[in-house]
Amino acid sequence: MNLPGRHLLLLTLGLLLLTGCGAARQTRIHHSQLLSFGTLVDISLWDASPEQIENAERIIHDELHAMHHDWHAWQPGPLTETNQQLRGGEWFVCPPAILPLIVQAKQLYQRSGGLFNPAIGQLVALWGFHSDTLPKGPPPPKEAIASLVARKPGMDAIVIDGQRIRSTNPAVQLDFGAFAKGYAVDRIIEKLIANGIGNAIINAGGDLRAIGRHGDRPWRIGIRNPRGPGVLAGIELSGDESVFTSGDYERFFRYRGKRYHHIIDPRTGYPARGVTSVTVIHDNAATADAAATALFVAGPEEWHPIARRMGIKYVMVVDDKGRIHMNPAMARRIQFESEQKPEVVLSKPL
Repeated sequence: MNLPGRHLLLLTLGLLLLTGCGAARQTRIHHSQLLSFGTLVDISLWDASPEQIENAERIIHDELHAMHHDWHAWQPGPLTETNQQLRGGEWFVCPPAILPLIVQAKQLYQRSGGLFNPAIGQLVALWGFHSDTLPKGPPPPKEAIASLVARKPGMDAIVIDGQRIRSTNPAVQLDFGAFAKGYAVDRIIEKLIANGIGNAIINAGGDLRAIGRHGDRPWRIGIRNPRGPGVLAGIELSGDESVFTSGDYERFFRYRGKRYHHIIDPRTGYPARGVTSVTVIHDNAATADAAATALFVAGPEEWHPIARRMGIKYVMVVDDKGRIHMNPAMARRIQFESEQKPEVVLSKPL
């Protein structure tokens, strides 16, 4: 599934080699990759047995294969079938692969004040982002955008009764691109823990969750500079944490010198403005994924109250002038990599 736009988080792992008296060297970190969700999924396991590694790779492969099919926004599968039935407005039994996402997405939609809104699939499609290739422009007609925005598709239009659902708004079309990878990472990590793995990172194209440690030190990741080469900052993770970044540079097109990216503001129907990237840390990957999108839409002036409503404690916003907006708790964790430090705007505590 080609889930839209997260930039690549550069994972700093390194291989720790153990030596003993006359013993051969052996690595304690296992690193492999799978191609799914339209991106490379990096798997890093620390101090896992060969049997655990084999089980982990089987679990991850099977889970990603199923989710790629079930949650695809434009290829035939349970999600496209659900969207067809939602347009009719009648009650129907929701596919079991889709219902849990709807339940959690409705909660996150409410907590974000509607800025995280998976119901705007028609707008995403109108902009040409329901395709394996990027659009080339021009932008959609203003009248078509205004017509869809006026119909106010939102997750509150989906009514749930046990296993049955219906939509009170035919403009609703689900697209879980802003949160499905987080949900998927959560599900994979839960299964790895159940199989006895306590130290791992699952990194789905920059959307990652880390558990445990990298030996005697925390996992460390680097966040890419949104408007230049290399790494903007590093973060050390410990325990169980997820890091998600929404950016305007993975899925976009230019038309007559203007950049149009895939993160659509549901209030205007146009790509959100004022921000180049938002990085969020949270213990739940799906929440972090949704929050990164919502705070990107909120922008540098409005992100703080939305983060508080969503229970997010660590936020870094890079605005379109290159300034860094973050709360004090995040500032204590960020380590800027470049010699020339960016301008930092500290918010009130979250």
